[in-house]
Amino acid sequence: MGCFECCIKCLGGVPYASLVATILCFSGVALFCGCGHVALAGTVAILEQHFSTNTSDHALLSEVIQLMQYVIYGIASFFFLYGIILLAEGFYTTSAVKELHGEFKTTACGRCISGMFVFLTYVLGVAWLGVFGFSAVPVFMFYNIWSTCEFIKSPQTNGTSGVEQICVDVRQYGIIPWNAFPGKICGSALENICNTNEFYMSYHLFIVACAGAGATVIALLIYMMATTYNYAVLKFKSREDCCTKF
Repeated sequence: MGCFECCIKCLGGVPYASLVATILCFSGVALFCGCGHVALAGTVAILEQHFSTNTSDHALLSEVIQLMQYVIYGIASFFFLYGIILLAEGFYTTSAVKELHGEFKTTACGRCISGMFVFLTYVLGVAWLGVFGFSAVPVFMFYNIWSTCEFIKSPQTNGTSGVEQICVDVRQYGIIPWNAFPGKICGSALENICNTNEFYMSYHLFIVACAGAGATVIALLIYMMATTYNYAVLKFKSREDCCTKF
């Protein structure tokens, strides 16, 4: 057998679905964790400087955000290991394993582990749907502030006396208490906030983090199909000399 035929056989045993899902999962989790971490820090800075000058008013929010940043570290570490494990599981359920390491046999323990991966991947997929929806909340909040600033800058309102009556009250989102001072910013002061680097970076980083969460959801959906297919083949054809290439 020549080198070309050997390469073709090796490429034929690659679990491409699991490989694509792993790349997409790593990319999505990296975007969500990295951008989300920086965006949360920028959000705290904006609140402290403009919307809640009293530290005690947003002390609970600061603690929650700090806790979320630590959770992000755990999410990144977990999905790095889980993605490698699923990719390895995909490789070891391909025909390449049989061809390179001898006869391929399935065991009850192997089918049990494969079933556990199916269950865990479904649970993570549902959980990340919630994460994806939650990550859209700060995007919605920042978009409302940004659109208000754009309305202030518009020729119809710019320079008129009614500009100072256009306000944004972040207390209505429930992230700071109603007794927080000042709580809301109006007119030119609001426009100045939108022109700061903290606001610009946090807004766009939240968008990227939301996109990363969406990419992770898609990756987990691909993992669901791959692990379910692998488990089905191992279960229903365990007595045959059979393996999967998905």
